[in-house]
Amino acid sequence: MKFEKTFYVILSGILITAFLLITYLFPTGSGLERNNSLTKKIYYVDHISNAHQKVIDAFNKKYEGQIQVEAIDLSFDKFSTNERKELLARYLRNKSDRIDVFAVDQIWVPRFAKWAVPLTPYYSAKEQQRLLQYALETCIFNDALMAYPLYLDIAHLYFRDDVLRKLSNYYELQKKISSSITWEDLTNLSQKLSGNKNPLYVFQADNYEGLICSFFEMLANSNRSYYRNDTLYLNETGFKKVLNQLVKMIYTDKVSPQKVVELKENESADYFLKEEGFSVRAWSSLKERGTSQEYAAVLKNLERAPTPHFAGERPASVFGGWNLMISKYSTNVGEAVKFINFFTSEESQKLMYNEGGYLPVLNFLYDDKEFFEKNPDLYFYKNLMKQGIHRPFFQKYTIVSDILANAIHSALKKEVTVDTAVKTAYEKIRRSGIIVQKAD
Repeated sequence: MKFEKTFYVILSGILITAFLLITYLFPTGSGLERNNSLTKKIYYVDHISNAHQKVIDAFNKKYEGQIQVEAIDLSFDKFSTNERKELLARYLRNKSDRIDVFAVDQIWVPRFAKWAVPLTPYYSAKEQQRLLQYALETCIFNDALMAYPLYLDIAHLYFRDDVLRKLSNYYELQKKISSSITWEDLTNLSQKLSGNKNPLYVFQADNYEGLICSFFEMLANSNRSYYRNDTLYLNETGFKKVLNQLVKMIYTDKVSPQKVVELKENESADYFLKEEGFSVRAWSSLKERGTSQEYAAVLKNLERAPTPHFAGERPASVFGGWNLMISKYSTNVGEAVKFINFFTSEESQKLMYNEGGYLPVLNFLYDDKEFFEKNPDLYFYKNLMKQGIHRPFFQKYTIVSDILANAIHSALKKEVTVDTAVKTAYEKIRRSGIIVQKAD
C-alpha cells in the first residue's frame, strides 16, 4: 500500500509538471503572435511520430503564409495513454484557446465531447460515408459527429516464424496460429519450446488502458454484447475466467514472464525485441519500433496472426485507433477543419500507413488494388476487422477502465486473489453509479 501511494504521488508530480510545462510554453489567452501575423497558427496535441510530422510539414508548405500548425508532442515514449488523457482533461478545463486540435483514443470521445466542437455541420452524411464504419462509429456521441477518425488500429499477434519452423509439426502449428490459436494450444506450444528460454507470449499488463484492451478482447470470446447504452453486462463467471487465465499464463503455465506486469505498448515491443521472444500482442505499428540493424533478424521473421482465444469460443480482436477533435475554445475552427481534412486526405492516409503503419480510415483505400499490391499486409488487417470488437462506448467508460485495470493488475501482481479483485471491482463500479448487469 505504501508503494502504491508513493507511485501515485510520483505519477501526479509528473503529470502536473508536464501540464505546467505545456501551459508555460503555450500560455492561455490570445497571444501577441496571433494578432501580429497574417498567418493563423493552430496548435495540435498528439503523439508526433515521423509520419505525423511529415503530414504537418506538407500542410504547412501548402498553406504557407495562411495557416501554420504548431505541434505539441505528447510522445508515447514519455506519456502513457492514461497520462495523456489526464493532461488533456486538465488543460481543457482551463478553457485555453491554445489548443485547437487534439487527438483522443477513440474510446475517450464521450468524455471529451463537452470540450469539443460538434463537427456535423462540417461533414455531410455523404462525406461521412467515405469513412470506415468501424472508425466512424467511435466518433458519434449523442447522435452528433464529435470527432473525426485519424487512423484505425486493431490488436493482433506477431510471432517468430523462424522459431516455429524448428518444430516437426510446423505446418500444423502455423495453421493454428494463423487462424487464432487457443490459449490451451499456446500452453502446449510453450512445452514444445521448453528449450527456448526466451519469452513465449508478451502482452501489456501494467495498470493502464492497454491491459483493459486484452481483458475485453478475451471477454468477447464468449460474450460480444458486454455493453449497451450506459449499462455494462459483466457476470462474475466471465470476469473470473479471463482473470484466472491471465494469472495462470504468468505463474502456472509460465507462458508469459512476470515482467509483463510492468509493460505498456512501447515497453512490451522493446522487451519482445530485445529478449527475442516468440510472440507479442501488439498493434499494427510494432515494426516501426525496431528499424536498427540490432533487431533486423527478429523483424524479418515476424508474421501476423489473430490474437489467441478460448477453446470452443470465437476469436476477437479489439479495435484501437485515434480520433481528432476541435476544442470548443479554439478561435480558429475553420482552419482546424482544413487541417483535419488534410490529415484524412488520400495522400496523407497513405503516407501515415507507409511511414508509420497507421491503418487508413478511408473506405475506398480498402478496395484500391494498386495500394494493396504495394502493401499486402493490408489484406490481413482487412480480414481481421471482421472479428473486431470495441470497448464499451459510454460517458463513464474511463471510470470503469481505471477500476478494472487497478483490480486486474493487483491480481496479476499477486497482491490480491482473483476472487478479491473481482469483488472489489464490482463494488467500486457500482458505487461510481454505473449499472452492472449479468451478461445475457
